[in-house]
Amino acid sequence: MPMELSSSSSSCFLFLFLLFIIPFLYFLKVAASSKSKRPRLAPGPAPLPIVGNLFELGDKPHRSLARLAKAHGPVMSLKLGRITTTVVSSPDAAKEALQKKGRALSGRWVPDADRVLGHDRVAVVWLPPSQQWNNLRAVMRTYSFAARVLDASQGLRRQKVRELISHVRGRTGRAVDVGGVVFDTVLNLISATAFSSDLVSLDYHSDHSASRRLSRGSWRRSANLADFFPLLVPIDPHGRRRKVTKCFVRLFGMIDEIADRRLKLIKEQQQQQEQEQEQEQEQKSHDFLDELLHLQLDRPTLRSLLAVSRVCF
Repeated sequence: MPMELSSSSSSCFLFLFLLFIIPFLYFLKVAASSKSKRPRLAPGPAPLPIVGNLFELGDKPHRSLARLAKAHGPVMSLKLGRITTTVVSSPDAAKEALQKKGRALSGRWVPDADRVLGHDRVAVVWLPPSQQWNNLRAVMRTYSFAARVLDASQGLRRQKVRELISHVRGRTGRAVDVGGVVFDTVLNLISATAFSSDLVSLDYHSDHSASRRLSRGSWRRSANLADFFPLLVPIDPHGRRRKVTKCFVRLFGMIDEIADRRLKLIKEQQQQQEQEQEQEQEQKSHDFLDELLHLQLDRPTLRSLLAVSRVCF
């Protein structure tokens, strides 16, 4: 009986040992394989397990990156969660990256929140270099950022600034949400340039304010863990994707409404122009009937002449 217990316990121990040692050996093999295939990266601080260098950024990342650049050089690598990031912090290195190697380094990492509704697949900001990107860039360069367009909208920009100043003066003695009214002013400037109409009201308490209809982008003020740990994307721990989706649905709905209204107006104008052209064509036509009407003949004579001309010709 004791021999049977000893044999059973030995088998159980061997099973538990194999249960733990096999996954451990597999993990070591995968780690060694990935390390051997890992591309050479720029120097940088040693990352911590799982979180990487996230804690080294602190609440003021620009100062933290400047401090790290002094220790590791103008080009350094950081591990932000599961995302490897290369930081360029000197003019010479930036020139090398943006001018000489701009094509190879032009691909952009897209935050998870900007992938909603397929926005990243059509936005010129996030598209990789391609024919679609070139076409959209040409459209924006020609119709949005051309010198003549910017010069033509100079008066509009001044008008929006005057409206902002007037709004602030009208609230003398009361608190002013500076961030809110500035955001609304910029949004109105963009919408007035693109749609020839204001999109929102500067009144913070209005139902049409950007703060209520577009959430004023407050969801962008903090980091999103899903951007650093892709496994968290389906969970959406901060609710960022849900908030951005609601914001984009409202914004796209407003744009669709304005575009549909403008298309309807364009069609009505085209129909009116076609009718006017037809009327002008009828007025310009000078035929045998016009000559007879100009002679002010009586109707029986008019009918007779037209009938004879029809038979003859």
